[in-house]
Amino acid sequence: GYNRAFLMAPALLWFRRNLRLSDNAALLAAAEAGDPIIPVYVVDELDAGGASRWWLHHSLASLDKELRKLGSSLLLLSGRPETLLGELAVRSGAGSLFYARRLEPEARRQEQRVERTLGSELQIAALEDGNLNPPNRPMTKSGTPFRVFTPYWRAASALPEPPRPRRVPEKLSFAEQVMESRQLEELALLPTEPDWAEGLRDTWTPGENGALQRLDDIGSAAMHYADERDRPDRDSTSRLSPHLHFGEVSPRQVWHALNDAAADPATSVGAAALCRQLYWRDFSAYLLFHYPTLPDKPLRGEFEHFPWAEDPDGLRAWQRGRTGYPIVDAGMRQLWTTGWMHNRVRMIVASFLIKDLLLSLIHI
Repeated sequence: GYNRAFLMAPALLWFRRNLRLSDNAALLAAAEAGDPIIPVYVVDELDAGGASRWWLHHSLASLDKELRKLGSSLLLLSGRPETLLGELAVRSGAGSLFYARRLEPEARRQEQRVERTLGSELQIAALEDGNLNPPNRPMTKSGTPFRVFTPYWRAASALPEPPRPRRVPEKLSFAEQVMESRQLEELALLPTEPDWAEGLRDTWTPGENGALQRLDDIGSAAMHYADERDRPDRDSTSRLSPHLHFGEVSPRQVWHALNDAAADPATSVGAAALCRQLYWRDFSAYLLFHYPTLPDKPLRGEFEHFPWAEDPDGLRAWQRGRTGYPIVDAGMRQLWTTGWMHNRVRMIVASFLIKDLLLSLIHI
């Protein structure tokens, strides 16, 4: 008889900020559809920032390694997703496209271009996957978006609990690659001279396995989190933020790990406090979804006319950790060295930038 895969149109699985195999909504949906899968990542204009590109390099390498264990590999392309995915669909004879939605305004515009370009050629399944709740939940009683966190959190945490995380499907069928993959090294995601990434290499293990190791240790983070979360000199936070950002672990995995930790009296208070931070993360994405002008305009219109200063020397000193204010400078140097800053220090350095130096993030 014929190999069933030859009789079926492949499914394009477009990885974005969901660089994992476990509890991946787009992968699960593609597997359930039953067509052979072509895993693809497109390095595009949204992949900006030196430290983010360093992380992305290692996360893509990790994802490719895990896919190879399953008999496939990650097809790497670089350019405009709507163009490259279209070319891949034609070459492979694909009939469908699966991906996870992103909520940032630029990413949503990118999705709209992809759907306009490919919607008549492919069946497109765009999955909600990056947050605990879809962006239209919760809403106020009058049907408008929340604008303040505490009432949002009360409403969001009263919603049904997130579904249990799902494992990698046992049966996955992959199609043969029909386009030549870019080599990861040629994408130039890593820094050249000078190599400033030593601190990142010493601090982090990007990729799903690194994320799951952090998640396995979340009980010890929860044990001290409630008492020490405001102490930037203590290593008492989860350090999961970059893993969540790149989707190497799902918020559902983190929520349920914290929910399990809450059953232990030794970690219950800290687990609840950490879980609240997951809702802060959701709230930030929720605001970007409902107020897509936020990257360029303040939420409150009266601040559009705030008399911001111009202070290039002050900005340079802030960026380099040379303001003369020790907590500000320590935070900025930590960020430069490790790519990460303690959350309480983030608030201090951001407040110093806008309230002391009077510099607008929008106009920098």
